[in-house]
Amino acid sequence: MVARGARRAGCRVHIVALRGLADPRLSELADTFTWSGLAKLGHWIRIFRRLGVEKAVMAGYVHKKVMYGRFRILKLLPDFEGTRLWFFGDLPDKRNDTILSAVADVLQSKAGVEFQDVTQYCPEAMASEGHLAGPPPGDKCSADVRFGWRIAKELGRLDIGQSIAVKETEVIAVEAIEGTDRMIERAGMLCKHGGWTMIKVAKPNQDMRFDVPTVGPDTIENLRAHGARALVIEAGKTVIVDREETARRATKGKITLISISQDSDPQVHSTGP
Repeated sequence: MVARGARRAGCRVHIVALRGLADPRLSELADTFTWSGLAKLGHWIRIFRRLGVEKAVMAGYVHKKVMYGRFRILKLLPDFEGTRLWFFGDLPDKRNDTILSAVADVLQSKAGVEFQDVTQYCPEAMASEGHLAGPPPGDKCSADVRFGWRIAKELGRLDIGQSIAVKETEVIAVEAIEGTDRMIERAGMLCKHGGWTMIKVAKPNQDMRFDVPTVGPDTIENLRAHGARALVIEAGKTVIVDREETARRATKGKITLISISQDSDPQVHSTGP
């Protein structure tokens, strides 16, 4: 979506694809396409300098757990800049915002690259407020949202994760380093009778340059497979990949899809898709 939007805006598109994470088909959307490693920060800098890149967007998902796996040094083979940032950088912690902000600062200072809002080239993907698809929310769903929203927001403020699973005003699962999909699977294991609600929110001071909450058709399929009844997202702060297909799958799978914008005491209204 970002690459297509940038092309529509008249930009030349240079894609630096993280090996093992990016889809090779992205090369069809790029003026230049270069593979690089997750910890190859110095390589990114050299690419950007060579191509004269001035603005960049981080798009996609990184499985952060690989940074803590066995033999991580051998698997990631960080270059000098990557090693210096991760092991010797002046980082107060290793949370997502801290790391991504530090990466952006390094690229700005050493390559003159300014990172932009990830939604700048795909504003149509941002979630609008309302009941977007699936069955209308019932009273139990509404109660779970009112209960869980502030908890999810607090987890976001602490930069722990973006999502929680709730049933009958009890937290079943919390997203951390494993990511949303694995949290959904764990919630399904812990709540085998299903009927739970997932709430996914932005951080209270969300930096829209990176780590923006994102859902799509695969999210809906995963929720359906693990017994969820509803997905609640934050309007104006969540990217919906392939909005029409996401809504179609939610309706087919009887997953209530709601987008709300209140930061506190959210009210869930059944307004129709």
